[in-house]
Amino acid sequence: MKVAVTYENEQIFQHFGHTEKFKIYTILDGKIVSAEVIDTNGSGHGALAGFLSSLKADILICGGIGAGAQNALNQAGIKLYGGCSGNCDEAVSAFINGQLEFNPNVRCSHHDHDAHHSCGNHGCGSHNCG
Repeated sequence: MKVAVTYENEQIFQHFGHTEKFKIYTILDGKIVSAEVIDTNGSGHGALAGFLSSLKADILICGGIGAGAQNALNQAGIKLYGGCSGNCDEAVSAFINGQLEFNPNVRCSHHDHDAHHSCGNHGCGSHNCG
């Protein structure tokens, strides 16, 4: 099984569509057997689901995510654990141990406010992406 986590400085990046890196974990028999950080090479909102599909990701752990991206992930057969924050390794361990909460209704509300706002500057933390 492969688990992808939106990644920035060992933390779960809070805006799926702007993530520049994923940390990809390979899990066998309930244990992490490998982990690597992969650059998205500039892929944005629409292309990221296909990018994860090409990596054969089964699971995505992320912070905020919009409805369009959720639909694309669903069509690609990638299960979403959104609204997460904190350390990437700890989140994957929680997933392996069945302690990571699945929220199918998570939405990123950043699209609803000031057009000059940039979620990339503060990680979406101040306006409820989860």
